Amino acid sequence: MSTTSEHSRGSVLVVDDEPTIGDVVSRYLQRAGYRTRLAADGLAAVDAAAREAPDLIVLDLMLPGIDGLEVMRRIREQHRRRTPIILLTAKGEESDRITGLRLGADDYVVKPFSPAELVARVDAVLRRLDITPEDEPAIELDGLTIDPVGRRVLAAGEEVALTQREFDLLLFLARHPGRAFTRNQLMDRVWQYSFYTDTSTVTVHIRRLRAKIEVDPEQPRWIETVWGVGYRFGTAA
Repeated sequence: MSTTSEHSRGSVLVVDDEPTIGDVVSRYLQRAGYRTRLAADGLAAVDAAAREAPDLIVLDLMLPGIDGLEVMRRIREQHRRRTPIILLTAKGEESDRITGLRLGADDYVVKPFSPAELVARVDAVLRRLDITPEDEPAIELDGLTIDPVGRRVLAAGEEVALTQREFDLLLFLARHPGRAFTRNQLMDRVWQYSFYTDTSTVTVHIRRLRAKIEVDPEQPRWIETVWGVGYRFGTAA
């Protein structure tokens, strides 16, 4: 089932096998101006994502048939366009949540949650797609190129596949070389959640970025740890 809005801000696929949650989330998103479609199981979600190419997916981890993590894997494998994904998780699903972030989830919300907060998360994720000036030049470094307009990264001459959040984090740090940021500051500036208390997602994203762009992730050249503070983008030649 899908719902359209005359002045749509984009389309969101809501995947949850609990009808009440799906309906409430959809209503809040529709009030905020989004078009929504509901899917009640994993296979329906994969099919809907393939047919309709939503701008964002709100995905419950616990689903009948195939679970949310498998849904993520299939969507990531089948689609060249990296659709942003926000996970819905239960309090006891921390390991699955971390796995989801490693697979490329852009954010997560723990049940029970405020539908208004979820809408704010959707707004923040989609807003980041539209903040890059059209004429911003690429950042050219020795062995690393970051193209803000094309949202492409080349490491050692090879294109690197980054999630939306990974790219945003890398670009933010690269725009401020040599400046150290705490995890809370990164949550505020990149995730745009000044009220966010769980900053472990920053650590997960930093680890994934290092694995993708560093020659030796254990001795990173670009994304440095500032002990007792947080992280900074390296300036050494």
